[in-house]
Amino acid sequence: MNDAVPAPTPAPVPRKRARVRAPELIGKGGWLNTGGKELTLADLRGKCVVVDFWTFCCINCLHVLDELRELEEKHRDTVVIVGVHSPKFVHEAEHQAVVDAVERYGVEHPVLDDPELATWKQYAVRAWPTLVVIDPEGYIVAQHAGEGHAHAIERLVEELEAEHGAKGTLRRGDGPYVPSEPVATDLRFPGKAIVLPSGNFLVSDTTRHQLVELGPDGESVVRRIGGDGQFKEPQGLALLPDGRVVVADTVHHALRAFDPVSGEIELLAGTGKQWWQGQPTSGPALDIDLSSPWDVAWWRGKVWIAMAGVHQLWTYDPETATVEVAAGTTNEGLVDGPGAEAWFAQPSGLAATEDRLWVADSETSALRYVDAEGAVHTAVGTGLFDFGHRDGDAAQALLQHPLGVTALPDGSVAVADTYNHALRRYDPASGEVTTLATDLREPSDAVLVGDDIVVVESARHRLTRLRLPEEAVRVEAVAHRTRRSATEVAPGRLRLDVVFQAPAGQKLDTRYGPSTRLLVSSTPPELLLAGEGTGTDLARELSLNPEVGEGVLHVSAMAASCDDDPENEYPACHMHQQDWGVPVRLVEGGASRLPLVLAGMDAE
Repeated sequence: MNDAVPAPTPAPVPRKRARVRAPELIGKGGWLNTGGKELTLADLRGKCVVVDFWTFCCINCLHVLDELRELEEKHRDTVVIVGVHSPKFVHEAEHQAVVDAVERYGVEHPVLDDPELATWKQYAVRAWPTLVVIDPEGYIVAQHAGEGHAHAIERLVEELEAEHGAKGTLRRGDGPYVPSEPVATDLRFPGKAIVLPSGNFLVSDTTRHQLVELGPDGESVVRRIGGDGQFKEPQGLALLPDGRVVVADTVHHALRAFDPVSGEIELLAGTGKQWWQGQPTSGPALDIDLSSPWDVAWWRGKVWIAMAGVHQLWTYDPETATVEVAAGTTNEGLVDGPGAEAWFAQPSGLAATEDRLWVADSETSALRYVDAEGAVHTAVGTGLFDFGHRDGDAAQALLQHPLGVTALPDGSVAVADTYNHALRRYDPASGEVTTLATDLREPSDAVLVGDDIVVVESARHRLTRLRLPEEAVRVEAVAHRTRRSATEVAPGRLRLDVVFQAPAGQKLDTRYGPSTRLLVSSTPPELLLAGEGTGTDLARELSLNPEVGEGVLHVSAMAASCDDDPENEYPACHMHQQDWGVPVRLVEGGASRLPLVLAGMDAE
């Protein structure tokens, strides 16, 4: 018998972390989801705070909102997620637009409206989305850019709970979130619409996760479809030759078919999981992951899919029940050419004519099309950072984050110019862009009904019928660039460092070769004298052309990590990825190093 007193279990030894005092959260737009209370970091002391820098145009930001929901629920008494809304587009700086977006996407945590990017600048953020973790004592302990970090943040939160629970600096209990009152309307942020053979309208009622059939007046509700979890934020709709409707079930990452006669709903494509780099891009439709399909169109015997989540166009073949990539590389930007080489940026609207598939490419504020040979062309738009409302010759015309496109009988197309609250028209014959209607509210789609065009006014929660005008509306031209200030860098040598630290308990996954990838390019291409292209090292020496005064560096980084447990034959693995578009201005005495944090903290 051993009467010795057992030694006490040692307290957990916290990992040594860099500690940087978190700047205050400030924004002229004020706070949402707090019941009218203004929050400060002092109010959040004792909690693990995850600051989510987002903007509502960004599909990757919407993915992160979904990734964080489980963490938000599981650690509700210790974690407070704070959204800081940092606008890219001018429209996103409007306070009511942020209020709408918070409801539209079901955001259930406090949100700071920061229209002037004051907090963005204080935290030295360079990309949407970026997540910053603040410990219960008010220090920044981690930063992550892009998607795929929820597992790492949860591991860090568990460490912080143990460490600060032992120190007595953890405060449990309800957070500051106060839900807003729901509003009763027949539609709530509708996305897309089509006309059924019966003459009724079918509308994707996005925020309520339903389809709604309306009478020919566009107002009378005939029935609601799928309100029992079958859809999650549905968007695009397309009528098939057999009378069924293909539905882009966006947040379920799936395509479904709805039969208006029988009412049956069938899964056509997708597994319910989001596609990640390295996964198959073709094969049996029910075995392949998709990523936020936003719109669909029937063209040349297939369903074409605007795969907004990965900046590509895919197709679904109903004859073989297979999917495959049709155009786009997953790189975000505006590059024309053969489908396999083209770049898109969040394609969100499709319309088919006999010889063209029109594409509303929202993040480049562009109207583009695929020709019969599969090549991609740009009709209107120049890139990720130029937008506005300017009519005239297409080469200099400007849109602002369009989400929809509609083929018109005369061969022209109407564009739902969403963030300009306008309906625009592009005529391929003349090469001119005009404005058909203004004073709409976030139009996201439109359908033809005789001589009328019926517009989905998403933020007014209704369909609006307009007579197709014979003459354009006169609009004063405005041009904008992104609200982000350019980073001043020195001409010549620039060291690019993508910072990635594998989360605690994980290591880089090198089982199948290099676990990291870095792709660099620029707009204009002349900006880079050396350093463009793809490689596996996350650090690279760039050479910037001193004769090019400013431009954008496009950086895409990916890292794979897996659980570091030698006893586990099948460790869980995770993908971390982010695309940056960094506006730069070349000035003597500017920075010679550009750090971009994928995960961790920049030590230099």
